[in-house]
Amino acid sequence: MERVISAQGLLSLPPAPQARTFRRRLPFAAARFASPVLGFNSKERSPSLPRLRAAFDPQRLLLSSPLYGKQKKGPVFSAGAAVPTGGAGFVEGEAEKPKLLGVEIATLKKIVPLGIMFFCILFNYTILRDTKDVLVVTAKGSSAEIIPFLKTWVNLPMAIGFMLLYTKLSNVLSKEALFYTVIFPFIAFFGAFAFLLYPMRDAIHPTALADRLLAALGPSFLGPVAILRIWSFCLFYVMAELWGSVVISVLFWGFANQITTVEEAKEFYPLFGLGANIALIFSGRTVKYFSNLRKNLGPGVDGWAISLKGMMSIVVLLGFVISGIYWGANKFIVNDPSLPRSNRKKKEKPKLGMNESLKVLLSSRYVRDLATLVVAYGISINLVEVTWKSKLKAQFPSPNEYSSFMGDFSTATGIATFTMMLLGRWILRKFGWGVAAMVTPTVLLLTGVGFFSLILFGEPLAPLLGSIGLTPLLAAVYVGALQNIFSKSAKYSLFDPCKEMAYIPLDEEMKVKGKAAIDVVCNPLGKSGGALIQQFMILTFGSLANSTPYLGGILLVIVLAWLGAARSLDSQFSPLAKEQLEKEKLLKEKSNTPSIKATKEETEQLLALESAEGGNSSNGSPLNHKSIPESGATSETSSKHGQ
Repeated sequence: MERVISAQGLLSLPPAPQARTFRRRLPFAAARFASPVLGFNSKERSPSLPRLRAAFDPQRLLLSSPLYGKQKKGPVFSAGAAVPTGGAGFVEGEAEKPKLLGVEIATLKKIVPLGIMFFCILFNYTILRDTKDVLVVTAKGSSAEIIPFLKTWVNLPMAIGFMLLYTKLSNVLSKEALFYTVIFPFIAFFGAFAFLLYPMRDAIHPTALADRLLAALGPSFLGPVAILRIWSFCLFYVMAELWGSVVISVLFWGFANQITTVEEAKEFYPLFGLGANIALIFSGRTVKYFSNLRKNLGPGVDGWAISLKGMMSIVVLLGFVISGIYWGANKFIVNDPSLPRSNRKKKEKPKLGMNESLKVLLSSRYVRDLATLVVAYGISINLVEVTWKSKLKAQFPSPNEYSSFMGDFSTATGIATFTMMLLGRWILRKFGWGVAAMVTPTVLLLTGVGFFSLILFGEPLAPLLGSIGLTPLLAAVYVGALQNIFSKSAKYSLFDPCKEMAYIPLDEEMKVKGKAAIDVVCNPLGKSGGALIQQFMILTFGSLANSTPYLGGILLVIVLAWLGAARSLDSQFSPLAKEQLEKEKLLKEKSNTPSIKATKEETEQLLALESAEGGNSSNGSPLNHKSIPESGATSETSSKHGQ
């Protein structure tokens, strides 16, 4: 016969509390108390805190005191607690911590400096990203064709070299010294470029040598030769790219993860994403302002040099602000013992080689479809972006005009991304994962068709476009800008969340190995795949303009494959997600059940122990039991307190 012994309050008190002692302690009374509220006979037990052992499975223990949060299911025990009549030993709850706007002051001490720091880093990154394109695309003897060669043969090797150096420095320097060692060279370079390298460009650039090489190799090698021709601009391009990958990803997020707890990260990290788009909006306006300074300058003045000095001065100033915030955070936050600390342990990721990664990708259709999404996005956005920038230079050949347009572009991207991040959650809830995952490729497909159509069939459309005050080239620039704006905003708001959600239903082994395989193979392939395709087309057909029809065809094939993979992945993801959701719902319902039946063996052991104790409870009162009805419902037993 099954029985359940239930508790009527582990800390329940009689109406007139009196000091009492325990005659004996049941060995199965599994309970732990946070304060010395129990009285013990000095002959049998010292007045120190008792640490009681459970006679059964510890997972089935029940701590019914509100001091321990949620209840755990298991055999329930009754114990009377003796408290002195004077109230000595009463446990008060912890004093509520001071709050501002519903957030604890201790948390704000960390989140506010991190938010300002992140805003400054992203503000700088937007200025640097827009400026680097202006420098390498509009320079004399260069064009947008330089970008794929620059990314593959300069940016990638320098990024690898920088990370090797960073790894070595991290073994010999403290975290604080490593931060300053990394960020100060960036600040020094950007300041020196605007005030030293750019004014000396004619003296330090090997223009004559580049002209001889281009004449010998042919116009197909305009991009590779331009890297040598404007080497200081290319160095600025690489340093601007590294600011995004090193200062944002390594320095900032490494420091943020160091000082925040998991609960704080869940609550405030999404707000950092929204703040990044606000920084994008303001920095776009800043680029626009400095780019328009040329209009107020007299003839013969290098307006772009003035604009560059103004923007780099802001970058240097905010760089010192970032360093100052980091210094203050280390002095007043990291060394403050009263603030909560992160107890997160670094998860060990499997280090899969190329062969192991390929095996994982080939072994699972689900992982293959997910990999297709990642590779297709990287290639597609690269193919469109470089082609668009070549048309942008044709429309705005002046550095100031080009930079002014990029300022508007950054502001529009920030607004669109901010809006899409707010709408993304609604789209996922309303239409599901499949529709949300197909938004990004659909946007790329529709705008891509319009963009390449304006390039290839611009002349027949000229009269129609002229009626609304546009030329085919300007229309292509605007459509290409819309494509880049909406594809990037869709990526941040829908593509990235959908990609991460797709890992959830996988079993633990495939979840870890599949993600590692995609990181090893697909991310680099997506980023460099578009650049390699463009390099092949340029060297084969002589220029990026001659390659445009073929690039449009390749983009169409890749986006269609992307849509097919998204549809296939949805057919696999949705049933798995639904199944997991049902399991979680059942577990939640099970966890909310007030009590459970004890097993027959547990009940018999309880009764045997009770008999051995002479039938008395831990406070000297008899325990009366009621049998459980055969219907499975549990009944409670009362414990009568002795007077």
